Amino acid sequence: MQQVARGKEERSGANLAAMPNQAFDLRSTLEWLRASGELIETDKEVDPDLQVTGLQKHMDGGCPVLFNNVKDKPNHRVITNLFGDMAIINRMFGWTDDAERVRKLAHALSHPIEPVEIAQSEAPCQEHVIENPRDVNEWMVPIRHTTYEPELTVGSGIRCVTGSQFDGGSDLGYNRMNFRWGNVGTFQISPGSHMWQVVNKYYKADQPVPVTVCFGVPPACTLLAGAGFDYAILPMGCDEIGIASAVQGAPIRLVKARTVDAMALADCEIVLEGYVNPRDRRFETKEAEDAGVQGRYHFHPEWAGYMGKSYKAPTFHVTAITMRKPATKPIIFALGVHMLDDHNIDTTVREAAIYELCNRLQPGIVQNVVIPYCMTDWGGCIIQVKKRHQIDEGWQRNFMAAALSCSQGMRLAIAVSEDVDPYSMDDIMWCLTTRVNPRTDILNPIPGGRGQTFMPAERMTAGDRQWTASNTQFEGGMGIDATVPFGYESDFLRPVYPIDKVRPEDFFTKEDIANAKKRMQGWVHSLARTGR
Repeated sequence: MQQVARGKEERSGANLAAMPNQAFDLRSTLEWLRASGELIETDKEVDPDLQVTGLQKHMDGGCPVLFNNVKDKPNHRVITNLFGDMAIINRMFGWTDDAERVRKLAHALSHPIEPVEIAQSEAPCQEHVIENPRDVNEWMVPIRHTTYEPELTVGSGIRCVTGSQFDGGSDLGYNRMNFRWGNVGTFQISPGSHMWQVVNKYYKADQPVPVTVCFGVPPACTLLAGAGFDYAILPMGCDEIGIASAVQGAPIRLVKARTVDAMALADCEIVLEGYVNPRDRRFETKEAEDAGVQGRYHFHPEWAGYMGKSYKAPTFHVTAITMRKPATKPIIFALGVHMLDDHNIDTTVREAAIYELCNRLQPGIVQNVVIPYCMTDWGGCIIQVKKRHQIDEGWQRNFMAAALSCSQGMRLAIAVSEDVDPYSMDDIMWCLTTRVNPRTDILNPIPGGRGQTFMPAERMTAGDRQWTASNTQFEGGMGIDATVPFGYESDFLRPVYPIDKVRPEDFFTKEDIANAKKRMQGWVHSLARTGR
């Protein structure tokens, strides 16, 4: 990695609002959002215990929200909903629409830009250094999502694993933490994930794994951190930081950690340096520890839309905390789980990875990949295809089988034709109702394969045993072929009404049109837009 420094260009608020985000750190991105009129701010004190996520749920899918006054945290600010609105995400990275986002991200997956290393003296994230901290929570903003949780968690940090630990590449991802022992906390690792692959390399040798956990990172790194279980396209040794560089259109800046052999994201807000001990495993909550039982007691909501469970997890031993100057109030992105914020982070790269997987199997057939909110991040996907000739018939089933096999824990894949709006679940349900033969179009390609213990239905297969990955079984994902059979297009022809030949404005007042439009709900929006 070459060493470079980047200077910041001065832009007026008007210019910022008129152009895609050209900022490569969180603070400049917030300036861009503020200039665009798309940032909500409050100076009223907010409590990280329930209030942050409660307010976020009230505005789920809305504007980013910045809390400037956090209870008992005078040197911190908190941002939520940063990725809650997909339209803002598209503008942030210069994508014209959702379909282009999938294609552009798929291109970035195979065209990374090499990150650059800067000197420690130049790194914003190392303006203030605390070595051997006694209490990590003093410098963090732990949150509690729901009243079901007995303890607060630190869940929005992004781990950074580089070099030999990741076979010469770089990995970004999320791991929830609970610092129950001052400078030592649990470090939950999803079985089968990149971090799981990393610690498995070091478990037998009983060696610690040096890592950094970064908070308030460049937005492109946030997207790549959500790219879990896409490992046919992003295998160990890939360069996720390089892909993030390609997404933002400029190299991500890295800096060497002060106390461990690891790299940090130089332009982030706060960094926890330290090492993960794969063999030092401890319970995530005192409640579970007192009972001595894993997978039974509630802790931290999961992406599937259910309450998570407390497990015995590896530990993260913090050797230093570095940050931007405390006087500037470093920003924590307090990510609420199972909200559009979290969902959009977890699915943007995932959609592109599935698109790329299908396109590598047979180019030109896949048109789009969509993961609706109700499919819960890793739970499913909709694959849109266009059959060009008879020989293309059947590839949609190969695509679904590949996605279900390559994406650990995926439970539902649906293939639709090009005449369907993949962003309308009403259109999808219409396809399932009118185009699916229940005897021949429902596939179950991998019964007994490996799933994820974050799905309650899978946990239940453990019976009376502890609900851990080793005790559960995967029932197998389901693929549904809801495409039009090739050669029968005229028999499945949808009516298209002449919306392009009339203008409501020529017949009705603006008030009349607004009165009619406000009564439109659900599927009619998609149908009115397409004329179907």
